[in-house]
Amino acid sequence: MRSGRGDLCRSFWLRSCRPYLCSNSGTNTRPQLSIEFRILPGGVLNAHYHILAGHQETTRLWWEKKRGDYDLYVSELVLEETAAGDPAMAAARHAVLAGLPQLAQTPAVDALAARILEQGIIPPSAAPDAEHIALAAVHAMNFLLTWNCKHIANAMHRRRLEAVCAEAGLSSPIICTPYHLSAI
Repeated sequence: MRSGRGDLCRSFWLRSCRPYLCSNSGTNTRPQLSIEFRILPGGVLNAHYHILAGHQETTRLWWEKKRGDYDLYVSELVLEETAAGDPAMAAARHAVLAGLPQLAQTPAVDALAARILEQGIIPPSAAPDAEHIALAAVHAMNFLLTWNCKHIANAMHRRRLEAVCAEAGLSSPIICTPYHLSAI
């Protein structure tokens, strides 16, 4: 019987992520994961489309079953993004993120984000997306979790992002959706 496309995708992510999950040098450390603002449990984002509702359900399940497997981090950028929109929803988003450690905005983050934009990997109109990637790379996050597949979790950008990070002496985080980390 042939594997379905989803099975192949999960298999790829399992192989890609295994070094981060299995090579903790005998310590009980968990992988570090930077979250982008769309990665909040269901009920704190308004779902206008069926696909978004599916993303919310996957995200809710990830937060419920897998969140404890990672050390989560946010940035000031994420906090700013979650403050937008309906005040009640913004308050609910803020409550979910309260107490998580913040990744600092540093000159190295600014420089890497600028380089990502200069290389044309991310368009200038999506500069905050370059900043999310730079924050995760500069702070040596193992993963950047997002549903933004247009600019951030875009497989067509992966190699170029890895090259830009390597030029800066950094490792690119594995950029993926909750679906990919739910398979682990």
